[in-house]
Amino acid sequence: MADQFDYVIVGAGTAGCLLTERLSAAGHSVCLLEAGPRDLNPLIHIPAGYIKNVYSRRLTWNFLSEPGDGVGGRSFSLPQGRVLGGSSSINGLNYVRGQARDYDDWAEAGNPGWSYEEILPYFRKTECRKGEGDPRYRGRDGEIPVTDLDWHHPVSEALIAAAENLQIPRNPDYNGASQEGAGYFQRTIHKGWRFSSARAFLSKARGRRHVSIRTSCQVTGILIEEGRAQGVYYRKGGPRGETRTLKARREVILSAGALNTPKIAQLSGIGPEQLLKSRGITPVHALPGVGRNLRDHYAVRMVSQVKGARTINELVRGPALAVQIARWVLGKPNLLAVSPSLVHIFCRSSAALPRPDLEFACSPASFREGVVGLLDKHPGLTLGLWQQRPESLGFVEIRSADPFDAPAIQPNYLTHETDQASLLGGMRIAQALFRTQPLSGFIARETSPEATLERDDELLDFARQKGTTVYHMIGTMRMGPKDASGSVVDHRLRMHGLEGLRVADASVMPSMPSANTNASTLMIAEKAAGMILEEART
Repeated sequence: MADQFDYVIVGAGTAGCLLTERLSAAGHSVCLLEAGPRDLNPLIHIPAGYIKNVYSRRLTWNFLSEPGDGVGGRSFSLPQGRVLGGSSSINGLNYVRGQARDYDDWAEAGNPGWSYEEILPYFRKTECRKGEGDPRYRGRDGEIPVTDLDWHHPVSEALIAAAENLQIPRNPDYNGASQEGAGYFQRTIHKGWRFSSARAFLSKARGRRHVSIRTSCQVTGILIEEGRAQGVYYRKGGPRGETRTLKARREVILSAGALNTPKIAQLSGIGPEQLLKSRGITPVHALPGVGRNLRDHYAVRMVSQVKGARTINELVRGPALAVQIARWVLGKPNLLAVSPSLVHIFCRSSAALPRPDLEFACSPASFREGVVGLLDKHPGLTLGLWQQRPESLGFVEIRSADPFDAPAIQPNYLTHETDQASLLGGMRIAQALFRTQPLSGFIARETSPEATLERDDELLDFARQKGTTVYHMIGTMRMGPKDASGSVVDHRLRMHGLEGLRVADASVMPSMPSANTNASTLMIAEKAAGMILEEART
């Protein structure tokens, strides 16, 4: 006989861990299924371990994008967390909520309850802000600590000052009243440790008798009977494992992320009818939008060689690294406990725009050939930048009926003119920053791209050939009204036309928020938990 729980949650990532805590705290029985292992690797918990973990074959899904016309036919590694905590266990740790207009747009697209004023309490509920912040916007009692950078560098300070000289104001709290400006990133790091969703939420939930957390259990499909999701099928230990069934008395909740959630739905016969038939799957519930509307941030790294200062390149080698380790052990500011990007700049690619459309993620460090983890031997500075709200749309499609086949993923980077124009404007701002005092005093030479690249076609070609993903996939189970083209779930995140199935992760985002996606995903999970518990009471 199959195990039964009130709620079966698929995916122990950013959203799934929070949902497990909230639903079980209210007395409901919950089974949380995670395809990856427990989060025992110490490099998960030390922030500097990001450089290793993002390439880990054990801790990520190792997905690969399809070659893209907008990026010179290149493919990209698309690591998504495959471990307790999901991508919150391997991400870049920066906490960014986005702009109020982002969420107002969601509401105006036919999603009541998702305006900025309505979702702000959920941002505040998950957060334990450790620095200064207006209490109207910032939370103090949540499980996710959000701290300020305590390791500063003269090149970082010069960069912020150069931004001010370009009329980009210093902003100490971009998660407050306004995002626009420059300053230091806030991080999900506390006392030298990463705070993933697993660390923050499962530590409480796992002690409850009515909670079962099962790792190395990959969901292979949803059990659907009489128009309702009744449970899931999963295998323990990989493709050779025995298929098991798990029943949900109330709901199945998909929280497997923007790539795996549509994959699981399609494997279950939910999605575009022709696609399913072509893959040998009998359509159970036709929903054309499943797997569509994929969006991701596409970044360009602008790099210069630095003079007159030692940067991270030198400070993590040989005896200098030993000093940083000692400082980490002693709880002093150190490089093991920082996020990969230290300085933020949120600005407009054109003065004609009503609000910022660019995010810069900058660090006094540079990598050989742009490969994260392979530092240059000389001191360097990197300005990474991307269009915040990309309009280039892609898709996720299963390749076969085999649940262990990776899906086909096509982000279609840089295929929309708006994205191209925004990125070009950002690259010119980056060049201006390198050439503006006081930062220009630290610049020995611009190395990537070289300073001689000036024309639009040259810069755009560089972006196509050298840019890369920021790993912020969203949108493939789009939230919207039932009669809206491409929508998959309603404003309460229930799947259109199918009972007992809800989606709560980044895949429901109708459009990209002006942000790294971890904070928004936490908010979605918190709001989802509130709606689920409200419905359970009534």
